[in-house]
Amino acid sequence: MNVSLRGSAAHTAGSPVATAARFVFQNLNKGSFLALHCAIVLALFVPVTWTAIGLCVACYYLRIFGIGAGYHRYFSHRSFKTSRVFQFVLAALGCSAIQKGPLWWAANHRHHHKHSDQEDDPHSPVRHGLWWSHIGWVLSTKNDDQVDPNEIRDFSRYWELRLLERFHWVPGVVLAGLCLWIGGWSGVVWGFVVSTILVYHATFLVNSVCHVLGRRRFETTDASRNNWWVALLTMGEGWHNNHHHYMSSVRQGFRWWEFDGTYYVLKLLSLPRIVWALRGVPRAKLAAC
Repeated sequence: MNVSLRGSAAHTAGSPVATAARFVFQNLNKGSFLALHCAIVLALFVPVTWTAIGLCVACYYLRIFGIGAGYHRYFSHRSFKTSRVFQFVLAALGCSAIQKGPLWWAANHRHHHKHSDQEDDPHSPVRHGLWWSHIGWVLSTKNDDQVDPNEIRDFSRYWELRLLERFHWVPGVVLAGLCLWIGGWSGVVWGFVVSTILVYHATFLVNSVCHVLGRRRFETTDASRNNWWVALLTMGEGWHNNHHHYMSSVRQGFRWWEFDGTYYVLKLLSLPRIVWALRGVPRAKLAAC
């Protein structure tokens, strides 16, 4: 299941034990995804406190940042540099969103860019329909095995990332425990369950809606579009046509009025040199605006 581990297990890939283990792990992932969606009904049975609401908002934005800045802009596109310690922090934040490990996520995303809106794109609404691009591909087990490990060779050399990849569920469990400690069961339901579902679908909107609805500023080889309300929900990830035009940029909102909260936070983090070498957009690329 984890791309970083396939090489070492390749010789047993065809054995009945390996096949059974892969089936169990794949379906555990799908099971937890479905279970969290079912658990949202618990919001009807716990008190709604200010602490619980605060946890929901904080956990939502913390993990949207972990996905956008960490999994996407750093691990997938290397649009800035950071220390090995903060690299691990970004990976752990991304893991807490329960979207698998950073190596799998980034490798899958690089594959998406290579084949965007083509037959091999794992979540193209143009090729496979809106439902598939938003949630169907997540529930399918065929995407668990289609990523080439060579896609993420640059980051799979770090032992701590390989370890986190294997135990990608741990940060999520830790976060749920913190929500329980701070806000009781209301904290778990609103701070963890509800916010996780919101993060899921905000992230998935980039795959689905941002290839169907919005403005195409640049002529790209795919159907990517800029969508302002998805950008607001995802701290800037909705400027998708900009991103597909020049994916190496740390900034996805190319114009001052294109809100890109993730970029603003990274810019602040660059002041004390927690991150550095933020990659901008070449003037020649902006000329097409």
